[in-house]
Amino acid sequence: MKKVLGVTLGILTAIGGFVDIGDLVTNALVGARFGLHMAWVVIVGVIGICLYAEMCGRVVAMSGRPVFDLIRERLGPRTGLLTLVASFLVTLLTLIAEIGGVALAFELASGVNYLLWMPLAAFAVWLVIWRVKFSRLEQVFGLMGLLLVVFAVALFKLGPDWGELLHQATRPHPIGHEDWSTYAYFAIALFGAAMTPYEVFFFSSGGVEEKWTRRDLVTARSNVFVGFPLGGLLSLAIMGCTAVLFLPAGIQVGTLGQVTLPVAVALGKIGLAIVLIGVFAATFGAALETALSCGYTIAQYRGWQWGKLVRPREASRFHVVMIVCLVLAMLTLLTSVDPVLVTEYSVVFAAMALPLTYLPILIVANDPDYVGEETNGPVRNAFGLVYLALLVVASLAAIPLMIITKGGQ
Repeated sequence: MKKVLGVTLGILTAIGGFVDIGDLVTNALVGARFGLHMAWVVIVGVIGICLYAEMCGRVVAMSGRPVFDLIRERLGPRTGLLTLVASFLVTLLTLIAEIGGVALAFELASGVNYLLWMPLAAFAVWLVIWRVKFSRLEQVFGLMGLLLVVFAVALFKLGPDWGELLHQATRPHPIGHEDWSTYAYFAIALFGAAMTPYEVFFFSSGGVEEKWTRRDLVTARSNVFVGFPLGGLLSLAIMGCTAVLFLPAGIQVGTLGQVTLPVAVALGKIGLAIVLIGVFAATFGAALETALSCGYTIAQYRGWQWGKLVRPREASRFHVVMIVCLVLAMLTLLTSVDPVLVTEYSVVFAAMALPLTYLPILIVANDPDYVGEETNGPVRNAFGLVYLALLVVASLAAIPLMIITKGGQ
């Protein structure tokens, strides 16, 4: 039973990484505009995050230290600072989007404007981080997030033409009035959503919180190869639902309510209730991950005491960083900025930071001083370099495509 529960770290990370507010919106938007013609990006993203998350889990199990801590030690404070700045800013932007997602989920359930829920959402995230044990946190929100499997049920209930969906999935190209520039822009957005930097930092820090050792290598890999593919399947189900319901009608997705509409159409009020709980769990779990990741990265770089296994009084600066980030997120959202728009831009900016996040991980995973005989083999390194090249291309193309397409318009 303990081994089964141990996999919930991967499930929580997958739900927070693949099916957070960014993926909910981006996959639904892409499905409504392109059908499943971009499903291949999700598959590529799943393979990539599995590849690098496995490296992170192996590093933690062999060294007992989080990856970011080792990046600073292995590459020096200047390179570590560059990685810190890039990943922290993207993680903070993602935290803003996730808090907005939690508030939007409350709005859908209650009808009360999301701005009124914003302070409560930020306070609830802080309270859970402050009071709830790490193991309980990952079990509750990871497993609750699995309610999003209702998207897969809804897809079957909608009765799609499976042959047509397969036809779309096997033909990656723009359709209708869309052109290759918008296709490439949203492909990068999907890729950024799948490999968001905070995922690996949260995953490796969570392994330290769970006290992984070499005997836990199987658990670490189970987390990776169960959790992340599961998140990818849920993403494809969301994309499929909007492809079936919205694409034929030419309707674009611009709100969280539209994301959940296919479930309501297919399964009625019960399905809507389930999907709202799942959306809350996914966005709240992702808010916990991003808030913790903000604290993890800065505390590990500075050499401060950190972690939920440590009394808050002993890790005060770690907790102060998270509180400041939550306050910044709340104040930003109270300016009435559209959380969905923040979400769309956060996944694109995440793509820009990907090389600075994943190159140091590849270097550390090849250092025998940290992983002993468990360094990457030639196959892992070959795949790692291929993905690193993809990350560089995505990073360089993100801003030009954002300008050319006017943010995917």
